[in-house]
Amino acid sequence: MGQADAVAIAGWHYDPPYSFYDWSADNDDQALLLGEHSREGRFFSAFDEDNELVGFFEFQVKDDDVVVGLGLRPDLTGLGLGGEFVEAGIAFAEERFQPARFHLSVASFNERAIRVYERSGFAPVRIFDHETNGGVHSFLEMTRPAKSNRL
Repeated sequence: MGQADAVAIAGWHYDPPYSFYDWSADNDDQALLLGEHSREGRFFSAFDEDNELVGFFEFQVKDDDVVVGLGLRPDLTGLGLGGEFVEAGIAFAEERFQPARFHLSVASFNERAIRVYERSGFAPVRIFDHETNGGVHSFLEMTRPAKSNRL
């Protein structure tokens, strides 16, 4: 992900209650996204067939697993594009990192995203509290095996 994409993504604003995911809601997260060195090899821009920026993925390798973060451009959310977007990112990560499993965490209130992740093969693991965005919030951790482990 280049700096121009990072700056554009940092400026995205979601409608409430999804404004929870605005990068401006957490200074540490925003600094991670905007930091050229902290972003390198970790954040990836996602483009559509017209080369328009449509989202991003964050991949952190931990042992044999990959922890996934992602975001779809605000005007594209709620349109039924989430499943295809998630699958495209997972396919990229499987090829690049060859993990055994994928993990992600989602705010517990975000039932829309949880349904997308479940349809993409993620299963709930645990609910935990996490300090972010100026408070402590409930998150759901989900996991799924990589396709190479599902054969």
